[in-house]
Amino acid sequence: MLHSLTVSNIVLIEQMTLQFGAGLTVLTGETGAGKSILLDALGLTLGSRADFGLIRNGSDQAQVTASFVLAKEHPAHARLDEAGIAADDMLILRRRLKRDGKSNASINDVPVSLGLLREIGDMLVEIQGQFEGRGLLDVATHITLLDKAAGHADALTKLGSGWTNWQQAKRNLAQAKKELDKARAEEEWLRDAVEQLDALAPQAGEEANLTGQREMLGNVGRIGEGLAMADDAILGEDGAQTLLGKARTALERVAPLAGGGLDQALTAMERADAELAEASAAISSAAHELEADPNRLQEVDDRLHELRQQARKHGCEVDQLSNIHTQLADSLAGLEDTAGTLAGLAENERRWSDHYREMAKIISENRHAAAAKLDAAVMAELPPLKLENAEFVTAITLLDETQWGPIGMDQVRFEASTNKGMTAGPIDRIASGGELARFLLALKVSLEDEGASRTLIFDEVDSGVGGAVAAAVGDRLLRLGAGMQTLVVTHSPQVAAKGLHHMRIAKTTSDTGVVSGTEPLDSLARTEEIARMLAGEEVTPEARAAAAALMED
Repeated sequence: MLHSLTVSNIVLIEQMTLQFGAGLTVLTGETGAGKSILLDALGLTLGSRADFGLIRNGSDQAQVTASFVLAKEHPAHARLDEAGIAADDMLILRRRLKRDGKSNASINDVPVSLGLLREIGDMLVEIQGQFEGRGLLDVATHITLLDKAAGHADALTKLGSGWTNWQQAKRNLAQAKKELDKARAEEEWLRDAVEQLDALAPQAGEEANLTGQREMLGNVGRIGEGLAMADDAILGEDGAQTLLGKARTALERVAPLAGGGLDQALTAMERADAELAEASAAISSAAHELEADPNRLQEVDDRLHELRQQARKHGCEVDQLSNIHTQLADSLAGLEDTAGTLAGLAENERRWSDHYREMAKIISENRHAAAAKLDAAVMAELPPLKLENAEFVTAITLLDETQWGPIGMDQVRFEASTNKGMTAGPIDRIASGGELARFLLALKVSLEDEGASRTLIFDEVDSGVGGAVAAAVGDRLLRLGAGMQTLVVTHSPQVAAKGLHHMRIAKTTSDTGVVSGTEPLDSLARTEEIARMLAGEEVTPEARAAAAALMED
């Protein structure tokens, strides 16, 4: 709820503070007194584009401050939290314009962008002026208003969740298809690579082993010579085995005379004899291997070449070929698994698509039913507002699938025609200024938006009407005020008489020039002001009586 508005140096307003209450507040005053300027000033705090021509002559800057009382459940709290702005039950919006063309804005003394100020402002105030491009004239709000009238908030929440799940399922399916297509494009190469590695059967550590073998086989002559010399040194006529045998025989002859003192030496000789025999056998085996396969060196070279060729092909080390082999084999086997997964993802996407379409169809049916009730309610409001030949229709159009979203498949637009036989079209293009304002009033009343979180403002909704029609306008404004804070700028005494609160804007002359001021009116002052509106400058007793009658009506 708008709590107060303080305006400094805006056109005729040098300094002005207004306090607002709940219900219907009317603002009256002579033409040119500054009533509409107040709305311009309020608009600045709500994020409207800066008009530096509003700065009062002789002033370097202008400032407007609007304070609002916020209920705990007000939707603005969530957006303020996102922006890191602390807000309890009071919110202060401030806008400053400077003569040098600069401007700044703040919320609770925190500097903010004009975009954020406008976003918060739209949550706080709805202005329905003759030439206002926001509020009910914003087509984007029509579907939200109709949904509120339909009362299917829970179903909309479920629809939004269904949309999110469907879109995720579509993304998952598309990604899986992309991966499968890529894998299938590489399948021939993959299969050939696996077959080659199957045939090669690389083993970890194989390169080092083969390199060792190759070095040995490359020196087979020298190795053979060494083996022969070693064998002769062990088994030759004067070899180690012969000499060891002679030594052992000599000890065995004298051992009985030594009383066991040579037993350790004999045992060591036995071990040495066994070790020599083992060494001789190993030398013989090595010599046999050198002679067994004269083509082994070529085989080792060929194997190393194949391993290294495959390593280059796969961009890895030879020792990594075994792991690469396993990975490629798994990828090849996974193609069939991916195809099965794809079928499951496709089924999941179809299921969520069906769910969304079913929910959206129900939402659409609810909207059509709510639209019929809304159209009938608005049509019932039009005759008393001097729009008896007008027609109102809520147009619901099925969108192309590419335009569907979390709120369904429909486009909603409020349309009107002002004369019988005319094709209905956008309200702001069909109706003139006064007609448009009354259309919006009828629509707002019919929406029954009780407990709304925004302050509703009408700028001269009674333009061009009087008498019973003006009284009907006032009655409807009073009904709106029962459910939400409503402000109206009016020239109509019938409308002014309906206000719970009444403020008069007046021009006065001071040392600094012509200034506008405001004062809240008590019952007696209200009677006098309404009488002035009825009679003009010269207020007669009859006018006062008529004013009192209007206020009692």
